[in-house]
Amino acid sequence: MNLRDLVYGLYSRRVERRLDVDRAPKHIGVILDGNRRWAKAAGGTTVQGHRAGADKIAEMLGWCEETGVEVVTLWLLSTDNLDRPAEELVPLLGIIEDAVTELAATGRWRVHHVGTMDMLPGQTQRVLKEAEQATVGVTGILVNVAVGYGGRQEIADAVRSLLHEHAGRGTSIEDLAEILDVEHIAEHLYTRGQPDPDLVIRTSGEQRLSGFMLWQSAHSEYYFCEVFWPAFRKVDFLRALRDYAARHRRYGA
Repeated sequence: MNLRDLVYGLYSRRVERRLDVDRAPKHIGVILDGNRRWAKAAGGTTVQGHRAGADKIAEMLGWCEETGVEVVTLWLLSTDNLDRPAEELVPLLGIIEDAVTELAATGRWRVHHVGTMDMLPGQTQRVLKEAEQATVGVTGILVNVAVGYGGRQEIADAVRSLLHEHAGRGTSIEDLAEILDVEHIAEHLYTRGQPDPDLVIRTSGEQRLSGFMLWQSAHSEYYFCEVFWPAFRKVDFLRALRDYAARHRRYGA
């Protein structure tokens, strides 16, 4: 162990000891950003960057277990990413499929897909469905894997689902307009029945949500971390939780 690793370990343990676990978030959303830039800086390929990012997921979920987090939403692939060139998209989908399969195989976490399934290739759809089915009875952290996900698309899908439901009941548009409120839409989101995220973490230094959980994050706290996702360390995670615990959540303007 070199001096840098020793100092890092000591500092990490110091931050962890001072963390108020009782004030830790119960639902964390994570925008796993910076895989390609990490690979470029390291002299590697885009595929190597995405693989390194996928390898980081289980480690981060272990940190979540240690701090009492109950739900984690991981943004793995946006709807915009589906427009990438095939030579980049196909390997990325394969990496995501492997990562989801490995998460399910651990038996530690319950996997749930959030996103538009119909926009994904058949193989990816099969892997996501099998992971959900294989972990349906698992009592560990609920891990939402956001694949083919877009915040605007989610809201559009929720409204469409709501309209179909009421049309099946014979409700007119006029009657629906009279009773419609935010809870009706929330009941049709990909994350229906789940608590909204308390904390949203984005790595790589970018300070925007890019459409991630637009509806659910109305009252979330945000933490923007400078490091690229594959280089995200436990101390970075603990700093995010420490920052969250120090804030006074007002749930309003």
